[in-house]
Amino acid sequence: VQCDGRSFHRCCFLCMVCRKNLDSTTVAIHDAEVYCKSCYGKKYGPKGYGYGQGAGTLNMDRGERLGIKPESTPSPHRPTTNPNTSKFAQKFGGAEKCSRCGDSVYAAEKVIGAGKPWHKNCFRCAKCGKSLESTTLTEKEGEIYCKGCYAKNFGPKGFGYG
Repeated sequence: VQCDGRSFHRCCFLCMVCRKNLDSTTVAIHDAEVYCKSCYGKKYGPKGYGYGQGAGTLNMDRGERLGIKPESTPSPHRPTTNPNTSKFAQKFGGAEKCSRCGDSVYAAEKVIGAGKPWHKNCFRCAKCGKSLESTTLTEKEGEIYCKGCYAKNFGPKGFGYG
């Protein structure tokens, strides 16, 4: 493998910290040393809670095992009381609530149906529980249904229907 003007055996092309195998999509270089993007971000990226990691893996590791010396007295987190309700603040500052369960729904797990946010797991027919797609749902009084259940419960009544 060629990287930064140097040659590596494929089995030797490993992150300097975690020893994971690297390839052209996962390598990051610093002072002629190779790292995976995660370790590079932890060691050389912005410092602070949650930086240099993938979504869903935030922790309080301050990088001691990477040779990073933590601040002697970390400053306490002070929540802001910004009343900004702009689109930006709504999108990045706080999470919308799922229309089914009422819990926060974040971008990675959000589905929009009937103009409202849902968790992927909550995006199901209110009657039969079948998983829905935004193109296969029907809505009545704030609830979502598959086309079959909607037709049976709210469609025309009489001989030959539903």
